[in-house]
Amino acid sequence: MVYQRPMKRSIRMALCLSAAFAPSILAPSAASAATERFTVIFGGRNVGHLNADTDGDTTKIDFDYKNNGRGPTMAETVRTNAAGLPVAWTVNGTTTFGSKVSESFALNGNRATWTDSTGTGKATLKEPGIYVAQGASPWALGLYARALLKDADHAMPALPGGTLRLEKGEALQIAGTAGTVAVTAYEVGGIDLNPDTVLIDGDGGMFGYVTPEFIIIREGYEGEEKRLRGLAAKWSTDRYVAMQKEVAHHYGAPVRITNVRLYDPKTLTLTAPVAVVVNGREIAAVEPADSPATPGEVTIDGAGGTLVAGMYEMHAHIGQDDALLNLIAGITSVRDMGNDNAVLDKLIDRIEGGVIAGPRVVRSGFLEGRTKFSANNGIVVENEAQAVDAVRWYAARGYWQIKVYNSMNPDWVPAVVAEAHRLGLRVAGHVPAFSTADAMMEAGYDEMTHINQFMLGWVLKPGEDTRSLLRLTALKRLETLDLNSAPVQHTIGLITSKKLPIDVTLGIHEQLTLNRDGQVPPGAVDYIDHMPIGYQRSARKAWVDTSAPGDDKAYRAAFEKIIATVRILNDRGVMLIPGTDTGGAFTYHRELELFQRAGMTPAQIVRRATWDMAHYLGQDQRLGSIEKGKLADFFLIPGDPTKDLKAIKTIGMVVKDGVFYYPSEVYPKFGIKPFAPAPKVTPAAATPVADR
Repeated sequence: MVYQRPMKRSIRMALCLSAAFAPSILAPSAASAATERFTVIFGGRNVGHLNADTDGDTTKIDFDYKNNGRGPTMAETVRTNAAGLPVAWTVNGTTTFGSKVSESFALNGNRATWTDSTGTGKATLKEPGIYVAQGASPWALGLYARALLKDADHAMPALPGGTLRLEKGEALQIAGTAGTVAVTAYEVGGIDLNPDTVLIDGDGGMFGYVTPEFIIIREGYEGEEKRLRGLAAKWSTDRYVAMQKEVAHHYGAPVRITNVRLYDPKTLTLTAPVAVVVNGREIAAVEPADSPATPGEVTIDGAGGTLVAGMYEMHAHIGQDDALLNLIAGITSVRDMGNDNAVLDKLIDRIEGGVIAGPRVVRSGFLEGRTKFSANNGIVVENEAQAVDAVRWYAARGYWQIKVYNSMNPDWVPAVVAEAHRLGLRVAGHVPAFSTADAMMEAGYDEMTHINQFMLGWVLKPGEDTRSLLRLTALKRLETLDLNSAPVQHTIGLITSKKLPIDVTLGIHEQLTLNRDGQVPPGAVDYIDHMPIGYQRSARKAWVDTSAPGDDKAYRAAFEKIIATVRILNDRGVMLIPGTDTGGAFTYHRELELFQRAGMTPAQIVRRATWDMAHYLGQDQRLGSIEKGKLADFFLIPGDPTKDLKAIKTIGMVVKDGVFYYPSEVYPKFGIKPFAPAPKVTPAAATPVADR
């Protein structure tokens, strides 16, 4: 499915300063006209535009891009005062997955009112404030930056909560067809997990929005795309390098974790209380609880809690912004299912070198066919020979498997499978458009990817194109599907007889079918109140349009049909692979919870997330359980996950490769309220001089 988060939540905002505290900004604006044109670039390809046309005090914005067959379409109208600050703002259109946006904001005196997907809101401003919207395009970032630059400390209270902040970054010279332009990078943040980087020119105009994965840049300067993405990656890295220095604890001595029980995947139970000793990267010993410490040890009091081996997120598209959050959620390993290959290699180097924190990464080689719907990750090919060459390229660089994607010609898949198997790689992926799960299993897939890809063949009509949003919206047809029908039973029989696992990604399908405007998503109830305000409001937004008669009921019924199908698969011995496609961390915990609806017990699910996946990837000699000689990869929780799986959500400590992290120290750096305190740590006692 490749869940993409191309537009961070914090850029979807609208801004207003209260005129009550700055009367001069209500003066009539001078007549002005301006035309701004920006190009949206993913993977070196122009995939859309952002146009802003200003006439007097009103700006009309047209924002549209389509990558991987989908993307937002937004129309905005902003009316500003003499100082260029909004007094009215409307946003209308559709989100990446098709849900409708109808948002408005107005300021009259010091009275602010707004309507968005969460409902209506109002506030009487007692000091200048910034309204945080859900649907504004990245053009708004320039507006925010100009407003915050006028404030003495470059920070202002936000509505409905939080504080928006601006930090000055690097000065740059950007070359293009209209000449070289001097710009300054600024970070706009404070209301979401991570800041956004906007480029502002000398006149205060927005010049671009940059990330390591894609950019939005002023027309005529598209040639700077690669350099700007590289700079965005550097700036992001600098942030996480500084964070790593603060939160990664290298004790330089043996560490004894006392008074803990271990989850044992062999027995699916907890052990009696023990002590675990970590030395360097490895578990040096698992000892009886009353074993005496040796001189020079650091002691951590486990307080009767449980140690669980590090978990595996098996459907990641990992990036720097995800890496640390996954790690402190107890995920010490991920399988990346498709990425910008060069960007991913650099990220892995930083993690393995200890420069930044993150899980260890198993790479999948993303393989896509060239069409107008192509996803711009990995390698995009135009014929079978190129596809086979791409398999060789991935094999020579140590990738674990090939992942086939939507626009691949299904006729090329047998050749891809044959070459991959010859070179020792597995093959998994989507069902290419105009093919079926049955055909891909017969062609030699080693694993199926996404439950919707597995089921769509039962409800699609001949010739329907799943390179578009249809591969998601067609799920509502599942409502009337008979799971005992011959086509259904044939597909289930194939995956069962071939003993193929399936990476179901239940959580993304739950969000797609059940998220509704203004409601807390079912999967977020345990953590949403801990999140920054921008994250919370974005979470309360539907993914798909359910406004047509019967659609709400159909989508809800579709999810139940998905659950019923997955339960059948589990009952028949099909291995369910735990992965999210939604960034992992909190959504990974929900993914595991949903496995209970497939008929698995909490103890079985913890085994599936740990030892089973280590074994599946060939890593169980070093990972997957807490044993002497294995790598020190595990996390500490106060409860018993074999009785209540929710226990994995309250993590007090994570250890990876012998480095200790305490989520209570990390979460505030993302604006998140911690879920559990850190354990008590007693430093090593100084060795007496006479004993040295």
